Amino acid sequence: MTLSAVLLAGGESRRMGRDKATIIFEGEPLWQRQLRTLAQVGADQIFVSARNDPAWRPNDVVFVPDGDESHGPWSGLAATFAAISATHLLVLAIDMPFMTAAYLTLLREQIQPSLGIVRVIGGRFEPVAAIYPREVHVDLANIADFSLQTFVRKIADAGKVAVVDVTEDDVPLFRNLNDPRDLAAAS
Repeated sequence: MTLSAVLLAGGESRRMGRDKATIIFEGEPLWQRQLRTLAQVGADQIFVSARNDPAWRPNDVVFVPDGDESHGPWSGLAATFAAISATHLLVLAIDMPFMTAAYLTLLREQIQPSLGIVRVIGGRFEPVAAIYPREVHVDLANIADFSLQTFVRKIADAGKVAVVDVTEDDVPLFRNLNDPRDLAAAS
């Protein structure tokens, strides 16, 4: 099995009021922190999905445009699946700085051929810190509402991802920074 990874950085950051990727968190920009996390998991190739090619993108990271009409993280996933040759895709959102390489490596150790893994908190899937098998790109293309919750439910029902509850101790890893209050509380 092989692994590609994508950093989803295509959001408009309306609630935050500025580009989340360039926010300094614990002394470094979020984009740098998240790319380092993905590199530590051992992905064969790393992609950044965004509306436009970000000025901060390192040369060894491949840019994947979200497409003309963006539908949030769905667009980033769809575009990246079209670009990968690996058997699995590790997905990480730009605004989840508490996620660790150790936790993502644990997820990687649980995947199998044609089977990914998605965690659940309080009955809701955590689709932007997950690993998907390449085969699910067909399912993603057939979701009419562009909802990742709908997508994950569909592929979980089809046995294409293992769905595992997040332990109480690991819930903080899935915190994201949506607005200035989240950032202030995290500092």
